[in-house]
Amino acid sequence: MSSSAVDPEGEPIPTSAVLMASAKHIATRCRAENVAFLKCKKEDPNPEKCLDKGQQVTRCVLSLLKDLHQRCTKEMDAYAGCMYYHTNEFELCRKEQKEFEKACPLE
Repeated sequence: MSSSAVDPEGEPIPTSAVLMASAKHIATRCRAENVAFLKCKKEDPNPEKCLDKGQQVTRCVLSLLKDLHQRCTKEMDAYAGCMYYHTNEFELCRKEQKEFEKACPLE
C-alpha cells in the first residue's frame, strides 16, 4: 500500500483498508445516500434502475474520503496503514483508530 490514501492528483484511493478505517464516518455522512440506494434495490431487482443512487453513494464516499484526508492526513494514513497491515482487524488498530477519531471526530 502506498503511504498515502490519495493518488498524485489528490483523489482518494478507496482501498478496503481506507474504507474500513472510514466506515463510521461513511455511515454517518453518507447515510441518506445509502438508505436511498438500499430502498431502491429493495423495490426493484433490476440493477439498472438504481445506478444513479449507487453513483450518489460513490460520490458521497469519495468526497468524504477527500475531506478526511485533507483534515487529518497523518492520522488517516496511520489508521488505514495499520488496517492494511493487519488485514482490516479493528482490534489490532485501536490506538490508530483513537487518534484518527480524535483528529477527525464524527459529525
